[in-house]
Amino acid sequence: MIGVSTYLEPVARWGPWELPAALLPADYHRLVQRAGGTALLLPPDPAPGAARAVVERLDGVVVAGGPDVDPARYGAERDPRTGPPAHERDAWEAALIAAALDADVPLLGVCRGMQLMNVVLGGTLLQHLDGHAGAPGTWETHPVRPVPGTRLAELLGPGSPEVKTHHHQAVDRLAEGLVVCARAGDGTVEAVELPSADFALGVQWHPEAGEELRLMEELVARAAARRSGAPGAGGGSSGGRQRVEQRGAQPSGRVHE
Repeated sequence: MIGVSTYLEPVARWGPWELPAALLPADYHRLVQRAGGTALLLPPDPAPGAARAVVERLDGVVVAGGPDVDPARYGAERDPRTGPPAHERDAWEAALIAAALDADVPLLGVCRGMQLMNVVLGGTLLQHLDGHAGAPGTWETHPVRPVPGTRLAELLGPGSPEVKTHHHQAVDRLAEGLVVCARAGDGTVEAVELPSADFALGVQWHPEAGEELRLMEELVARAAARRSGAPGAGGGSSGGRQRVEQRGAQPSGRVHE
C-alpha cells in the first residue's frame, strides 16, 4: 500500500458545484499501479499525530509535486517570484516525511516533494531559477547526470537519462545526511538520497509524466520487502535512525553551482 499526498485546492468544479477539493493528477496513482503497487490518496489532515498514524499503516510514501514551499519554513524572506503559501499542505507533507523517515518507511519525493524533504531535514531552497520552467502546461525535457556510487546511479544505470521537469525552485543548502545523487548540466541539484534510510529518494523531475518505471518499482519493491520482513528492509526502530525533527535552516553552504 503506497500513500500519495494530494493537492488541496480551494475551488474545483464537481458537476454544477464549485467546492474545495483534495485531488491528484491520475498519472501518480497510475505510476504506482504500473509498478505493482496499490495507491492510497492522502489528503491533508491537521489532527495532531495523524501523519504518524497514517504512515504506520502504509508500506511506502510518495510526496507529490505542487506549489512552492513556504520560505518561512527554512528561515528565508519571500522572493516576489515565489508562489502563495500552501500552509495546510506544507504542514501535512512535512509531517508525512518526518514520520516516514522516523519509521524507515520507503519514501519518494517528487519535485516539490524533494524540496520539502530537504527543508524538513534542515536544508534551504533557491526560490527562483530562470529557464527551468517552460510554458504553463508543458514539460521541459533535459538530461540528468547521476552521481557515481549513489543508489540512484545504480538504479538508472550508465548514461544521462532524459527527464521531464517543470520547476523554478531548487535545493540550495543541502540538509545534513542527504547526498546529491544527480545534477542537471548547469549544476542544479536534480536528485537527493538519504543513505542512512532503507529507501529515501527525492527527484526534481516528474517520473509520473514519462515511461520510466525504475524508481517507482524500487519503492514498491522496498515496500514489499518491508511488509514481508525481509532482511535489510526498514522496520522502524530496527533501522537504528534517530527521530526526525522538523527544524529551520541557515542559508549557507550552497550546493547549486
